[in-house]
Amino acid sequence: MRIALVAHDNKKQEMINFTVAYEPILKKHELFATGTTGQKIMDASGLNIYRFQSGPLGGDQQIGALIAQNEMDLVLFFRDPLTAQAHEPDISALIRLCDVYQIPVATNVASGELFIRAMERGDFNWRTIIREREGQSS
Repeated sequence: MRIALVAHDNKKQEMINFTVAYEPILKKHELFATGTTGQKIMDASGLNIYRFQSGPLGGDQQIGALIAQNEMDLVLFFRDPLTAQAHEPDISALIRLCDVYQIPVATNVASGELFIRAMERGDFNWRTIIREREGQSS
């Protein structure tokens, strides 16, 4: 599966802790992240991550483009609901694309853990079938 990892500044440590805790599961998948978040995760966990630009510089939109092309299967976006974000329209667009293209999106650790456990059980295998039907490999 292709998984995007995104975290606002005040949630980066939560994302790092999450990815370290679930490293044995995550290392079996293709991981993508916005710039700073991806670097911090790689430094802490050793996971191999393809990094896009930082969110405010277009990273959210780069992930959104993959969603629109049906090339992303899950988004873990640990959002900070208490801090205004300068690039809020990009964030809203990313979440809207997840809804439009039926991509599961977790916005906090609790939902992230549910999705990771479901993925581990094989509950997301339907994403592979959809990509194969559209001629895209995983």
